Amino acid sequence: MPLRSITAMVALLLVATPVAAAYSDKTSSGQSKYATQAGLGPSALGLPSPAASQSSQESSIASVPVSLAKRSAAKFPVPSSMAGLGDSITRGFNACGFYFDCVERSWSTGTSREVGSHYLGLRALNPAIDGKNFNDAKRGAVAADMVGQAKQAVGQKAEYITLLIGANDACKPTESAMTPVQTYRHQVDAALTAIQKSLPNTRVFIASIPDIKKVWSAGRGNFVARSAWSIGKICQSMLANPTSTAPADNARRDRVRQRVADYNGVLGQLCASYGRNCKFDSNAVFNHQFGVELLSNFDFFHPNGKGQQELARITRAAGFTWNQALSPVSMV
Repeated sequence: MPLRSITAMVALLLVATPVAAAYSDKTSSGQSKYATQAGLGPSALGLPSPAASQSSQESSIASVPVSLAKRSAAKFPVPSSMAGLGDSITRGFNACGFYFDCVERSWSTGTSREVGSHYLGLRALNPAIDGKNFNDAKRGAVAADMVGQAKQAVGQKAEYITLLIGANDACKPTESAMTPVQTYRHQVDAALTAIQKSLPNTRVFIASIPDIKKVWSAGRGNFVARSAWSIGKICQSMLANPTSTAPADNARRDRVRQRVADYNGVLGQLCASYGRNCKFDSNAVFNHQFGVELLSNFDFFHPNGKGQQELARITRAAGFTWNQALSPVSMV
């Protein structure tokens, strides 16, 4: 961003409420303590309630169609390492300060108890994962960068990988510059192929891309948000002329939203083709309304700390069910 734009942004943000500074968690051991630190109960961790009897569990499963019962009963070994792939959202950009990454508040690999990331959920189940949370995401990344990030995760021998990519493929200076759907498919497919070929037992969780039209809807009535979008040239394919109700602008927003929906359709298809070791969130993130209160006060686009917390909550609920009793992934 040019210095002039940054200066203008700083002046503008004097009227905005700053986000609280991030903090780091102390490293400790002990499963129950990890669970307490993360604020996670048995249900949040994908574990049955201690009070639930075997007969009651069998009864509830018996009342579900066979295909769904098998799917709900499927449990996976708790991984001992993980990696987060993606863009600035997974880097925690603007989640705790002005225009810098805040990986401790990442929904995927973060260490902040406030967020309750995938990593903290896994650490509560398997302390062996402590410190093996690799954030390979990069600010500004697009689908074309996923092969490189996937290779990083392969080199780290990650037993669990999260992937959230596509916002920057749709958020371009102009609508015509958006990544074509088939190109996006090829690029993400190449990354998944690289993972599956080298780490066939690794579980991959794919989060849907947020509905950026909902970001526009949430912030269009906010003067500070509109100014931040304009000064920072943020996602202009969607956020240009934010107060306009002209048919051309409405149609443009709808087309950009459809492109994101098409990307998400691709993600679902690729994950299904990957097999049982891949889990797509079934558009849980896309369908969620991220209001202004969950967006950074610096750019009104990226999730703030509470937004990262909500993202972690939604995606973990849509993710794998882990079983401590099973062997490590490498022994399956």
